[in-house]
Amino acid sequence: MLSRRTMLKVGVATAAAGGSGLLRPTARTANADQMTPGVELQEIIDELAGSAASAVVVEVRDFGKVWRGSSGVAELGSAKPVAVTGRFRAGSITKSFVATVVLQLAGERRLRLDDTVERWLPGVVADGDRITVHHLLQHTSGIVNYTNTREFRTLYGTADQVLAIRDRTWTPQELLNFTAGQPLLFEPGTTWMYSNTNYILLALVIQRVTGNHYAKEAERRLLHRLGLHGTEFPGRRSVIAGPHAHGYLPRKVDDHVEPVDITRFNPTVTGASGELVSTTADLNEFYRSLLTGWLLRPEQQSELLQIRSTGRDYDYGLGLETKLVNGIRVWGHDGDIFGCQAASWITEDGRRQLTIAFNPWGNGDPKPSIEKLLAVVFYS
Repeated sequence: MLSRRTMLKVGVATAAAGGSGLLRPTARTANADQMTPGVELQEIIDELAGSAASAVVVEVRDFGKVWRGSSGVAELGSAKPVAVTGRFRAGSITKSFVATVVLQLAGERRLRLDDTVERWLPGVVADGDRITVHHLLQHTSGIVNYTNTREFRTLYGTADQVLAIRDRTWTPQELLNFTAGQPLLFEPGTTWMYSNTNYILLALVIQRVTGNHYAKEAERRLLHRLGLHGTEFPGRRSVIAGPHAHGYLPRKVDDHVEPVDITRFNPTVTGASGELVSTTADLNEFYRSLLTGWLLRPEQQSELLQIRSTGRDYDYGLGLETKLVNGIRVWGHDGDIFGCQAASWITEDGRRQLTIAFNPWGNGDPKPSIEKLLAVVFYS
């Protein structure tokens, strides 16, 4: 949700590795006769940690088998290994949880997806009588993304600026205020544009319908039901409890770049669009339960998977991204927040999964390593 891409795009490389876990059998790759799949997966995440990340954690599930691995160091300047079960900020993966709660409420007939925003949040959004809950879920509302506004980027443009307000608590209304007075980017429903503002509004809809904060509803309906003990909506809590790797932002100092530890910060600046803290195992369990129909009624399950073309390398359902890997359709979401990037992908039958989280740091591009992981896990 909040990316280091909005910051200086430079860093320094780190190179330390370690891993553990079960081997996942049956992956077929060009060199499958020379190494086990677990070794190949470990080599890929070591490559990522050596060029573009200070820490990496991965969990792969394949037909009931599980492989877990980690690489890098938990904190720059130390030799502390990365906990393979460690927690991390999951960023926009939060949106899949919010969307699931909204769809559950639709299944209970407590709201309809074609309800207008004005119906539930009167006067909160200009043109709210033309924007529906469905538009918010699928990013077809036309509402400006608050994190893309000049006012927001002025506050969060450099590492020093982020540090200066890392402890500030933001209310949903304050986040919405960044878009006040700005016209819709397009007529609702006519095209697609990713907007974190949509999910700030959906959280308020959940609160209006249920009388509870969206996080309370998500905890009751999803975290407790599925036993996701490593997952939380931290609200104003700035510290990640339990084992976790540190995240960094780059700060330019004279002729070099130094890391700024941003592990601790108040995530209300992301709210329902990106505050989630989780683990690889919990995210795999959540998406498996979602894609195999454990969480939604059939009508809402069908709605969840109705996709809209985005013009990017993925299409979008309702709180879900989807794309083809080796001709296989996978579903999930990625997340990008200060100091951490994460992604979770699953086949529609729920039998193969990949969840990865890493803390960006280095001169390299993480994309090639991520693509290699996807190719190994989602083989045809």
